[in-house]
Amino acid sequence: MAYESRNAAYDLSLFEEASVSSGSAVPQHKPKEEKVHKQKFKNGSRVLNIPEDELNKIRRRKHNPIKLFLGGLGGAVVAMVIGTIIVGQVQLTELNQEIISAKAMLADAESVYTQNEMKVEAKLSNSAIQDYAENQLGMTKATNAQKEYVTFAGGDKAEVSAKVNDNIFSQFIESIKNLWS
Repeated sequence: MAYESRNAAYDLSLFEEASVSSGSAVPQHKPKEEKVHKQKFKNGSRVLNIPEDELNKIRRRKHNPIKLFLGGLGGAVVAMVIGTIIVGQVQLTELNQEIISAKAMLADAESVYTQNEMKVEAKLSNSAIQDYAENQLGMTKATNAQKEYVTFAGGDKAEVSAKVNDNIFSQFIESIKNLWS
């Protein structure tokens, strides 16, 4: 199998025995000697030594700028949505507090109104008015001697008042109405 030179750590052909025939169907990949150094131990295993520059290059992750931009944009949108929800909840809580305080003020005002209404009724009761008239003003109840009776000799009379029409047009309309009636 052929691998790129930067993936030399995963090239399994480097660990195969040297007795494999060179006429095999799979082409042999030989890494560059200057980058990869082979060491052979007594037990026959091979170890690759890769310079630090190559290891850092392999380990370094390449970031896609489009993905980074889209990720940042998505994060900003999510943050804005969450911020909007929080601001809405704060405003809703403030309005609820204003409603509660307005209801409390209304209840207090209704209580004061009821108290004042009861005080006024207590001062304007018939017994209170009679007591004030007798004690403060010196008035007394009327007796039969103080009563005067009035009689009408002519009987009951009814008088109809006529409308005064100053306008010529209204007099003309009235005369037409009188013709039809």
